[in-house]
Amino acid sequence: MPPEGKPDRSQQSRALRARSSGGGLAESSSAPEVIHPADLPSDDLLRDCEVTHGRGSGPGGQRRNKVQTAVRIRHRPTGIEAAARERASQARNLSAALFRLRVKLALACRADRSLPSSTWNRRTAAGRIACNPRHADYPAMLAEALDHVTHHRGDVRRAAAALAVSSTQLLRFLATQPQALQQVNELRRKRGLGELKA
Repeated sequence: MPPEGKPDRSQQSRALRARSSGGGLAESSSAPEVIHPADLPSDDLLRDCEVTHGRGSGPGGQRRNKVQTAVRIRHRPTGIEAAARERASQARNLSAALFRLRVKLALACRADRSLPSSTWNRRTAAGRIACNPRHADYPAMLAEALDHVTHHRGDVRRAAAALAVSSTQLLRFLATQPQALQQVNELRRKRGLGELKA
């Protein structure tokens, strides 16, 4: 149970309803703020997941082939899976698989947002986005960028204005994940808008 006065992020996340291809997530009216699954603390996200372990294959020595270091995570609400087996440590593979799951959730799930989050505000300044694709904040930032572009029906300029960044910065950020740019262009095609290139 969360400390008094603090929202339970896992319950808020479950209040969001997953929609398949082209849909996304919708905010529950009882949730005070939208919490995307990609932005949940690791413990809360793992509560919604099934984690399995196995043996890694390939180079890495005897320990890797005998000890169950490979990790597969399945997000129960969406069925999205991610795995990691390239490291000799189960903990490092869990961390890598969790990051990959967050990116997949960022691409697959939409949330209805009207204002930039504190994470977004912390990672942007003077109209620029400062977030490396390997940084822990990247999946949440990617989810938020896609949420706003979806909210503005593919209009990157309006989404960028809502996020207080330049449209060039937003487009470059989305292009760091080719599937994200594909989603934006698919949305734009449906509305008769031109395709965007990075």
